Amino acid sequence: MSTARPSRERTDPRDYRLLWWANAADGAGSQASGAVLPLLLLGLGNPPQTVGLVAGVSTALGLLLGPVVAVPADRGARKRVMLGSALVAALAMGAATLALTGGRPSLWLILAAVLVERIATACFEAASRGTVALICPGPEQPRALARLAAADQGALITGPALGGLLYQAARALPFLADALSYLVSALCVGAMRADLTAPAPREPGGGLLRESAAGLRLVRSSPLLRLILVWCTTVNLVVVALYYGAVFTLQRAGHGGAVLGAVLAASGAAGLAGALAAPRVAVRLGAVRAVTGVTWLLVPLAAALALTTDAWAYGALFSLVCLLMPLASVVLQARALQATALALQARTGAVLATAATGAAALAPVLSGALAGRLSTAAPAVACGVLLTLLAVHTCRRPVRAALTAQAAG
Repeated sequence: MSTARPSRERTDPRDYRLLWWANAADGAGSQASGAVLPLLLLGLGNPPQTVGLVAGVSTALGLLLGPVVAVPADRGARKRVMLGSALVAALAMGAATLALTGGRPSLWLILAAVLVERIATACFEAASRGTVALICPGPEQPRALARLAAADQGALITGPALGGLLYQAARALPFLADALSYLVSALCVGAMRADLTAPAPREPGGGLLRESAAGLRLVRSSPLLRLILVWCTTVNLVVVALYYGAVFTLQRAGHGGAVLGAVLAASGAAGLAGALAAPRVAVRLGAVRAVTGVTWLLVPLAAALALTTDAWAYGALFSLVCLLMPLASVVLQARALQATALALQARTGAVLATAATGAAALAPVLSGALAGRLSTAAPAVACGVLLTLLAVHTCRRPVRAALTAQAAG
């Protein structure tokens, strides 16, 4: 499928700053409310099964809706979908805030508000994919993606801490902060001046399902996009599985929540540093060496994680994993933008995100099963095997050729 781009100017730094703030506000608010949502549901007398069900259903709805919402986004409604989704999410979190300030809230009202907010967030994320390609020229895209990734990592650090502090003061405050963050996102999107549409001729005889599958067809036909799908899916599964492996290992060694929190904070800070360094590393090493080198370096780290139970050693090793991962993922995200026509950005991004998110959702189940039936080291051993297979795959000549050809293009 052609990757030709229309001739248009996409150099306004103001629009990129607005996009960055929209994503940063959304991420921080979502992390603040998401971190305390299990505590809220448990505090209202709900069993752990209900908490897990809410998380599972909201994730599943996001995975199912992403490719469908991507169709109107690619057809020219990207900005309208982003703006409408942010406003709907703000209303949902506002309703949850009001319910929590009025005494004992209705469980069904809280659950409805959370599910609406999660669905709206999935729609926002699906529509926002490809926006970088529309507002940033090609040479600036790796740096732009790295800064967005850094904002995501920053939200992982500040969001839960903010949510915990606000929840201690009043249980409604994290949800109020989330509602306000969505209003900030809506204002930023509404203030963008760029034309966020791309020419997208409708496929002959194509209905909604056929158009939703256009991104999947492109991924299947592109060696580069297939590599990105395999790499991001595998590494997402590995990172989440290693995190839950850390939970099981540290808990069995007798460490409390403070130690686990310190490990999580250190890994988030390392991921932030890796995202900020990614553009320079990509320029210095090139795409092939960055991707293959990072993948091979992750293998001994996973092996070392399987051999240690010391909290600080585990934290240092897991932080190195989180530091290295963005050095390759930012390169691959930039290549995905360059390999995809503007009219297919949202749908192709939805395919890649669905696979990666699905793997991340499956990782805790696999990690728990391995730790429960074998040992707490088993998740790290399994991750080491997967990373070895992935590293061998990245060294294959067709894979290296795909990365080199796209870099030249």
